Amino acid sequence: MMRVLITTLLFLALHGVLSAQDIELAPVVKNTKAATLADDVESLQQQLIELNRDLFILEEDLLFPSSTQLAVYLSVDAGQLFRLDAVELKINDEQVTHYLYTERQVDALARGGVQRLYIGNINQGEHQLSAFMVGIGPENREYKRAVSVTFNKDSDAKAVELQILDDSRSEQPEFRFVEL
Repeated sequence: MMRVLITTLLFLALHGVLSAQDIELAPVVKNTKAATLADDVESLQQQLIELNRDLFILEEDLLFPSSTQLAVYLSVDAGQLFRLDAVELKINDEQVTHYLYTERQVDALARGGVQRLYIGNINQGEHQLSAFMVGIGPENREYKRAVSVTFNKDSDAKAVELQILDDSRSEQPEFRFVEL
């Protein structure tokens, strides 16, 4: 392609159709076209990112419609009394998720991170949600604890947070569900 362009410019210059001044402007035109092309590519990339985001939102809406959606989150506000190792989550006595935590994940949760433990579909009506936590409790002993809550799922999306807190009064970790 470049060879054809150079050959054409030389041919036109030799026949007097193109002057030396016009030949010097050719790289400027080429650079302008390259800049325009780069702008077009960047614009297309931005449109692709926006389209990908819209497709993700559509997929979430189709897979988890709000009438059946349940989301369960985990937050940890414990540092002295409990160090999390694993969580198992059950809905209506059926295991839906199980996590084993690395040191980095535990640190992220301790710094205020929130983890989405589960997102899925359940029917409307009454359900039981149970969480089983394993970790290191007071006095560096293995600590196992279960917490359960019964809730009613209506036609709206439901979000529940499992909170792990230090209770300084009882010197024990506290585990509880909070409906969001």
